[in-house]
Amino acid sequence: MEPIIIVLIILVVLVFIALIKTIQVIPQASAAIVERFGRYTRTLNAGLNIVVPFIDSIRNRIDLREQVVPFPPQPVITQDNLVVNIDTVIYYQVTDARAATYEVASYIQAIEQLTVTTLRNIIGGMDLERTLTSREEINAALRGVLDEATGKWGIRVNRVELKAIEPPTSIQDSMEKQMRADRDKRAAILQAEGVRQSQILTAEGEKQSSILRAEGEAKAAALRAEGEAQAIRVVFESIHAGDPDQKLLSYQYLQMLPKIAEGDANKLWIVPSEIGDALKGLGGALGNFTPPTGGGSIPKPSSPHHETPPID
Repeated sequence: MEPIIIVLIILVVLVFIALIKTIQVIPQASAAIVERFGRYTRTLNAGLNIVVPFIDSIRNRIDLREQVVPFPPQPVITQDNLVVNIDTVIYYQVTDARAATYEVASYIQAIEQLTVTTLRNIIGGMDLERTLTSREEINAALRGVLDEATGKWGIRVNRVELKAIEPPTSIQDSMEKQMRADRDKRAAILQAEGVRQSQILTAEGEKQSSILRAEGEAKAAALRAEGEAQAIRVVFESIHAGDPDQKLLSYQYLQMLPKIAEGDANKLWIVPSEIGDALKGLGGALGNFTPPTGGGSIPKPSSPHHETPPID
């Protein structure tokens, strides 16, 4: 009786193991490669799958999601014989689980080595300055080569990024000095431009001030001249309105002569020809003058041969 129980227990265990091996649950975004007696049979997709126990075996389970793989820094020589270290990041996705399993032994290692060799080919045709400023160009070229090479492996390279480009320390020091010199140069240019603009604005302000000052002086001179002309006109009209005689005019003319002679700079005094007529008129006026005194009158000198002509 006991051997029968042992056999039953063994059969139950075998059936349980067979059921476990028959039912295969594949997670979402995954795939499994099934081999029968060591030969590829089919690819299991996500969900519940039935296989033949002890005959079919699962060779490999592959994640179909996009993967991110960073590669360590790789030394690369530029066209001008400078060694730079470049860190790369690869974004890839398995599109064919069968090809990724049987077409290449290790697609991660294959992608890494292909990235290194492609980088050396691309950077070898660029100088350091172009390498530092052409990341997008390098990414596009690297992605094109990798995508073409990994297509037969069932791999699609979505993106390639250069995480860091590190030139030698001596080159970094030289670049920092150059950048500092460029910044100092731009600062000096900006300062000189500011001084120049300030001088231009100052000169423009002085010019406008001089123009306004000259216009003001011209207007003031015009107003003074107009006032003097108006004063002369008023005096002239007043004189004509008063109807002065020749004697008064001669007297006023003699009063103005000392004012004409004032000043240290007057070394030469030109007597106008009209002064004779003025003195003659004034002399006639004084000659006919009789002072009112109590003792008598002073007789007016007369000459039988000369008579003072009348003043018109």
